[in-house]
Amino acid sequence: MSRTLRLTFLLGLLALLLAACGAAAAPAATQVDLASLPVNIDVTQAASLLNNPNVVFVDVREQNEYDAGHIPGVKLIPLGSVPDRMSEIPKDKTVVAVCHSGNRSGQATDFLRKQGYTNVHNMTGGMTAWSQAGNPIEK
Repeated sequence: MSRTLRLTFLLGLLALLLAACGAAAAPAATQVDLASLPVNIDVTQAASLLNNPNVVFVDVREQNEYDAGHIPGVKLIPLGSVPDRMSEIPKDKTVVAVCHSGNRSGQATDFLRKQGYTNVHNMTGGMTAWSQAGNPIEK
């Protein structure tokens, strides 16, 4: 093997090794411990839960607010309907309540916790903070 060919081979091998080391050193995705979530979570925490199959988002705004833009996959249960539709809110999953600013979702969270739900969380800042953070919105 010629010296040029060996040098080319070694440089290529070195490039592959460096690329592999870089990939191995990349940080792993942050795993959220659902059991340790505080009652009030911010939009960054909520966004990290968006595709988790053990988490359900419940939008407690009115239909017209929901139609104007909502978190993808969220379930609409307006605040006034929560007492009558509790059977639609799972007790075996983590629930994140959402509204426009965090006020109504805070009320829904408090109500559900008084009804025995232990894994319900209020997204503070609501859809206002969600959209300001650049998170996905569906219409």
